[in-house]
Amino acid sequence: MTELDAYERKILRELQGDASLTTAELADRIGLSPSPCWRRVDRLEREGVIRKRVALIDRRQVGLNAQVFAQVKLNAHGRANLDEFSAAIRGFPEVLDAYVLMGTMDFMLRIVAQDIDAYERFFFEKLSKLPGVQEINSTVALSEIKSTTELPI
Repeated sequence: MTELDAYERKILRELQGDASLTTAELADRIGLSPSPCWRRVDRLEREGVIRKRVALIDRRQVGLNAQVFAQVKLNAHGRANLDEFSAAIRGFPEVLDAYVLMGTMDFMLRIVAQDIDAYERFFFEKLSKLPGVQEINSTVALSEIKSTTELPI
């Protein structure tokens, strides 16, 4: 874990809200001059605290209207090959998030698709055909109450 001072915490909060800020704008917002601000941002990037800067896209604006949470259980053979399953999941652009779970299911996936028909095709043509898959429980999200990428720093 990287030790963060008050300025670095402010930098992270600001960049989470708007990663397109220039160094001068960021420095002004947090009360530093541009050079020390840039050095702090550079250090946070080098140390991996800031992994990358991205544009957040509204999935519905680009036609991805269905969001599904799928819990996947692997059979005993599948559990022995978690790396193989994980690699396959990483290769599916429809899968936005994937977590290994403790409990009765092995994985939780957040999947987007154009609509439920497109999810059904993904389910039958890709996800259910992965080796070791024993069971998949899919839950369709009807509405989104909160969605953020901002950590409480």
